[in-house]
Amino acid sequence: MTEKALRLGTRRSKLAMAQSGQVAEAVSQVTGRPVELVEITTYGDVSREHLAQIGGTGVFVAALREALARGEVDFAVHSLKDLPTTQPDELVVAAIPVREDPRDVMVTRDALKLTDLPRGARIGTGSPRRMAQLNAYARSRGMDIETVPIRGNVDTRIGYVLKGELDAVVLAAAGLNRIGRSDEVTDFLSVDTVLPAPGQGALAIECAADDAELIAALAELDDPFTRAAVTAERSLLAALEAGCSAPVGALADLLADGQIVKEMRLRGVVGTTDGSTLVQLSTTGPVPETHEAAMALGRELATEMLVQGAAGLMGERAQ
Repeated sequence: MTEKALRLGTRRSKLAMAQSGQVAEAVSQVTGRPVELVEITTYGDVSREHLAQIGGTGVFVAALREALARGEVDFAVHSLKDLPTTQPDELVVAAIPVREDPRDVMVTRDALKLTDLPRGARIGTGSPRRMAQLNAYARSRGMDIETVPIRGNVDTRIGYVLKGELDAVVLAAAGLNRIGRSDEVTDFLSVDTVLPAPGQGALAIECAADDAELIAALAELDDPFTRAAVTAERSLLAALEAGCSAPVGALADLLADGQIVKEMRLRGVVGTTDGSTLVQLSTTGPVPETHEAAMALGRELATEMLVQGAAGLMGERAQ
């Protein structure tokens, strides 16, 4: 007899379904069990408000976690950047698979690069983090741009450019890669220009903390380097006491000497959305071997950033 299917809770968006489908396949391979997708609508999917207004943190996650707690699904897949930094005791992130490209990208009219945009170019993004860094970049180069707050799925956002309402929109490379639309990217934004959101490009596979068998199976999909990197990034975000709608960027990357990974570098940025003030710092240390060491790396950099005035740049502090 065939084993009962595992139920994977997912948001309904095209991107969520694509990434959950990829995880379902991988989980099916390691467990030998079929996996069925259970579509769940979250508050973030139905609300028409801007993310910064609805608080950002957890709006795409709460309904999935409630379904897990009620036993309606066996595990859930989240975009890691949507996860609040505090982890509920009854749930565990059993796996963080290898990260996709963490960079932000632009889809622009006439295949223009960021540096080619005309004076007064209108760039759409729903993210205060992207606004802060794009405006700072433009200021430093004497460019004249306007960042315009937008919401909606990939089709809606790219549609603004196709219809001529905006000159460009900013999206995550990982999302476009996962839905097979990376050929629409006109410019990859260097992380030196725009640091991504903490955890961007990574997925979190979450299940009940008391399901030892499932935790063990899912753990086979875990990538320790990705886990260390995103743990450091999220620790920085938590120590700044910022929610995921705050203008905070962070990226931990591995510094290798040939094939040997030597160190981890963590970069962080926080700024005012108009780009007039940015606090941007980095720190480098041994690759964290433990969860605690990765957390410490993030906390240390956050402390330095707060000393440099980061606290005053985040608007509403997350409660």
